[in-house]
Amino acid sequence: MPNRPRTPLALAVPALLAVALLLLPLAGILARTEWGEIGTHLSRPGTVEALKLSLVVSFWALGLSLLLGVPLAWLLARVPFRGKAFVRSLVLLPMVLPPTVGGVALLLAFGRRGLLGPWLEDTFGIILPFHTSGAVLSATFVAMPFLVISLEGALAGLRPRYEETAASLGASPLRVFGTVTLPMVAPGLLAGAALTWARALGEFGATITFAGNLPGTTQTLPLEVYLLLQDDPEAATSVSLLLLVIAMTVLVALRGRFAAAPRSGRAAPGTPGAADVPGDPAGAGVGAVPLPDTAPAPDPAPAPEQEAAGRWALHAEVDGFVRLVLDAEPGTTIAVVGPNGAGKTTLLRALLGLTPRAHAALSLGDTDVTALPPHRRQVAWVPQDGALFPHLTALANTAYGLRARGVPRAEARRAARMWLDRLGVGALAERRPAQLSGGQAQRVALARALAARPRLLLLDEPLAALDQTTRAQVRHALRGHLAGFGGVCLIVTHDPVEAVSLADRVLVLEDGRALQDASPAEVTRHPRSPWVARMLGRNAWPGTATGDGLALADGGTLVAAEPLPAGAAALAVISPEAVAVHRERPGGSPRNVWPGTVREITASGSRLRVLVTSDRVPPLVAEITPQAAADLGLADGTPVWTGVKATEVTVVPL
Repeated sequence: MPNRPRTPLALAVPALLAVALLLLPLAGILARTEWGEIGTHLSRPGTVEALKLSLVVSFWALGLSLLLGVPLAWLLARVPFRGKAFVRSLVLLPMVLPPTVGGVALLLAFGRRGLLGPWLEDTFGIILPFHTSGAVLSATFVAMPFLVISLEGALAGLRPRYEETAASLGASPLRVFGTVTLPMVAPGLLAGAALTWARALGEFGATITFAGNLPGTTQTLPLEVYLLLQDDPEAATSVSLLLLVIAMTVLVALRGRFAAAPRSGRAAPGTPGAADVPGDPAGAGVGAVPLPDTAPAPDPAPAPEQEAAGRWALHAEVDGFVRLVLDAEPGTTIAVVGPNGAGKTTLLRALLGLTPRAHAALSLGDTDVTALPPHRRQVAWVPQDGALFPHLTALANTAYGLRARGVPRAEARRAARMWLDRLGVGALAERRPAQLSGGQAQRVALARALAARPRLLLLDEPLAALDQTTRAQVRHALRGHLAGFGGVCLIVTHDPVEAVSLADRVLVLEDGRALQDASPAEVTRHPRSPWVARMLGRNAWPGTATGDGLALADGGTLVAAEPLPAGAAALAVISPEAVAVHRERPGGSPRNVWPGTVREITASGSRLRVLVTSDRVPPLVAEITPQAAADLGLADGTPVWTGVKATEVTVVPL
């Protein structure tokens, strides 16, 4: 066994003393309890009455804490506003304030001579001090912070993407909160509620100061202990043991989850719970074999809902970090491409109305939806990870958008099942997201977006999580559905195959600006972005046009057969197949010849891609056959010569 590091004695001794400090008082109660008389002590009329009152007060305090504390926790976690630090300090204050001081503060606020006390008495006849309602208010004051802090932590750990996706499916903010937010933070909410109830049950100082100690009215169990210590210490010990057992039961039940994180949408493969989720159909739990990602999808055809729906053109004027004007006819699919940070996702979120970084003046068909909140725009969104709601089955996830828009439950479930069948995952309808593979979950997310009957469909790398075989199948199915879609679809992608096969147009973004908006064929032939050219597998060298070619930005020159006017910013595009590789300097027709060194050789289908670096020009990728590589004896570090004919160089303006 490996040697464990030795614990420093200077730390171990104080730690053990701390444990002893916490444990000895509890041991004292256990040692001094008269176990033979405990039943008699706890069944005394005064003790039973105090216990009943404690339960009434603590549960009322818990109800008030839930009613007021849940919205407050959501406000602190989700809404930026001035003075948030001050409000959070107010929430924490009762946790550090001496309870008797809290009671004095309550008395000065709600007492008969306090700030609000006279008004409450004159207007409503409510007198809080020396009344059970005063005990409830005292317990709520000291216990509610436990709920707020615990729930705020859970809400802060919940990615807003789930709530934003629900809004894009048509759910109002209140519906999102009730059907998505609260279920996903349920562990944190339950932990906070349990701590709140336990704290309210044990409240003493604020209660006796503000509400008094009246038997049957405000004398709760902790106050009963205080009185018993004077007249019957043995009975006080027994009642203290009861409170101790209740508190320890709550803590053991929570098992340390005082700020439980929200449940994620998927469980890691092989982890407990990954396949053992309630609602598993036909006993498909632990040991169940999920359907493979490669389950064949039916041949797509336009859905009845789409055929009967209207047609909606798109007009968007976006400003902020992303600045562009976008127009598209109904049925158009636009692939949005560009490097990381170009503004692709920001564009989608601006169209959804979900980001302050950019604003979109948006019209869908004849309707201007600019001023509408996200849930009323009829713009459906599939984020990169799908954002399936983990507490709902695949069927309930797919029906969510229809239910949010008021479609009857039975009709929504029928439509949802049809969409799941069309995407090839109908057999998984009763599975939870944690029971789905990445490919299956992505298909369910697509079905959910399409089932919501949107006027604008936004897909943020929808096929990125799929393997190559599944991606081809889902791409085929998606192409069929988009063919019958009456609105406009924007697909963010880094896959040139997706851009070419799914899109009617390719929108190239860089630094929030549109560099190119053209057909896939035009972008493929004449890319105006080095990033897009490289995405398409081509060499791309920026520079300045000269009389016979290009002065490269990184140094060196390039001769082109059809140069642009001198001085223009331009991009030279060279196909890897057009690059010749030699071991000796070639003679003959190549106008562009450079020495270099092989730095990397990778397989690309049945050919090899060879990366050659040179001190005269930027890195260059050549594509050759494995036989040619063997004949040339290529390996990492091999010196070579590369050549490109002037007629193989395409120069496009930037």
